[in-house]
Amino acid sequence: MLGETLALAGIAAAGWFWYDSMRARERAVHAGRAACDREGLQFLDETVLCTRTRPTRDADGRVTLRRVYAFEFSDDGRCRRGGRIVMVGARLESLELEPFRAP
Repeated sequence: MLGETLALAGIAAAGWFWYDSMRARERAVHAGRAACDREGLQFLDETVLCTRTRPTRDADGRVTLRRVYAFEFSDDGRCRRGGRIVMVGARLESLELEPFRAP
């Protein structure tokens, strides 16, 4: 009985982690696309890559996950440049763009 309960809890935790990761990723894609639109840049590949995940505390002191995403953009259509997005839970913490030429 205990083994079944632990297995069910593990499956529930994995499901929550997957759902939370997809929600954070969607918000990171939206943030990257919006930043590129504001600066007149091309958001390349329409995706972000999670490069790091670790537990942290949010502004309210609750334990949540801090995820770092990388993405690429172009200022002239030929050159790929990098960007970085940090999400704490589902909240955007920071967004950085590699230096680029203003369009």
